[in-house]
Amino acid sequence: MLRRRIAAAAAGVLAAPLVMAVLPTGQASAHGYVSSPPSRQAQCAKGQVSCGSIKYEPQSVEGPKGLRSCSGGNSGFADLNDDNKGWKVTNVSRTTTFNWVFTARHATASYEYYIGGTRVGYFAGNGQQPGSTISHTVNLNASGRQKVLAIWNISDTSNAFYACIDVNIS
Repeated sequence: MLRRRIAAAAAGVLAAPLVMAVLPTGQASAHGYVSSPPSRQAQCAKGQVSCGSIKYEPQSVEGPKGLRSCSGGNSGFADLNDDNKGWKVTNVSRTTTFNWVFTARHATASYEYYIGGTRVGYFAGNGQQPGSTISHTVNLNASGRQKVLAIWNISDTSNAFYACIDVNIS
C-alpha cells in the first residue's frame, strides 16, 4: 500500500511539468488593439507584414500613459515604429470608424486618436469596462497618407495600449 502511494506521488510530481506545459495559459498580457482599419499589429497577426513576436500577441502593445509611439515604448515591438516596413495602407474617408477588439477588459479612462502630434479624437471612458469590441467615429481633419495613433488609456493602472493605423484619407 505504501509503495503505491509513493509511486502515485512520484508520478504526480513527474507529470506536473508536462501538464503545465500543455495546458493553455491565461492571457495575463492580453488586452486590446484596433482591428479595423487594420492596425500595424493586426497586419502582423495576419502575417501581412513580418514583424516578430507581435504576430502572436497583437493585443499586448502596452506602455506608460503619455507615449506617442506605435510600440508603446516596448523594445520587443519596435518593428511597429518602422514607417518603412511595408505597412498596408487602408483607404478611408475623412470621417472614419475605428474598431477595437479586447481580449481583457480594463476600466477605461479614455481613448485618444492622433495624427502627427495633433489629437483628432477623444472619447471618455468614464471608468467603464468595454465589451469585447468598441467603435469610435473620428473626424480625421486631414487628407492623404497619414499614420493614426490610437490610444486606450486605462483608469485602473498607469498604462495605456497603443495602435498605429496607416490610412489614405480621401
